[in-house]
Amino acid sequence: MQKTVLLVHAHPEPTSLTRTLVEVAKTRLSQSGHRVIESDLYGLNWKAVFDAHDFLKRENEERLSFIGESGYAYANGSQTPDVQDEQSKLRQADAVIFHFPLWWFSFPAILKGWVDRVFAFGLAYGYKGAGNQYRYGEGGLAGKRALLSVTVGGPMEDYGGRGINGSLEQILFPITHGTLFFSGMEVLPTFAVYDSVRMTDARVDLAKEVWKERINGLFTDAPIPFRFQNNGDYPDRHQLATDVAPKLSGNLAHLKNPDGFL
Repeated sequence: MQKTVLLVHAHPEPTSLTRTLVEVAKTRLSQSGHRVIESDLYGLNWKAVFDAHDFLKRENEERLSFIGESGYAYANGSQTPDVQDEQSKLRQADAVIFHFPLWWFSFPAILKGWVDRVFAFGLAYGYKGAGNQYRYGEGGLAGKRALLSVTVGGPMEDYGGRGINGSLEQILFPITHGTLFFSGMEVLPTFAVYDSVRMTDARVDLAKEVWKERINGLFTDAPIPFRFQNNGDYPDRHQLATDVAPKLSGNLAHLKNPDGFL
């Protein structure tokens, strides 16, 4: 069955490994019969700063509340055209692949700005006008899959459970759990290419082949087993019940099966 996949990518250099993996994804997905849509954020000269200029018509001209104005603009069709275009792509997508280099342990600013501006109140959060009732596994983006494709400058040893930088999946927890799963998406384990500043042709070829295999599982691989807010693990929608993962705290407590997440 044909699916629609949105590729959101953020790297200013057309010959970068990030952009190479974007091209591999486009080709592989098309060969598999899927429809590919794309957001090249540097090519779009995407406005990364979320500010008052994002609201063409204000509900409150005296004080800027980003949550309030985001919800008002989304509900009343007064978002800027670039944001509306990206939201249209997002609504069409059955899956979203985010391609980016790991810069200071997170998204590049331009990609963070895409999330800030596109994930509006009423769409990605504040779903159905119900505040926090629908989040963490539910919400406006439920039913969609998400996958991070990350190029990492340092070696894999730095990003293991005892590596000096910490586990890559835990570093990316604010994105995978706090942004994507929060808004309802099923998030797959991260695809990463390490030591990307020292790539040989042979390593690039290997990375491309491994990436093709991951793309093949975009709609079949098991997602990261995050706990849903409304399945009983969080009785007050805020904290885990005392009998749920009683020996764990922090990121790992919020996974049904934390093995392999280190």
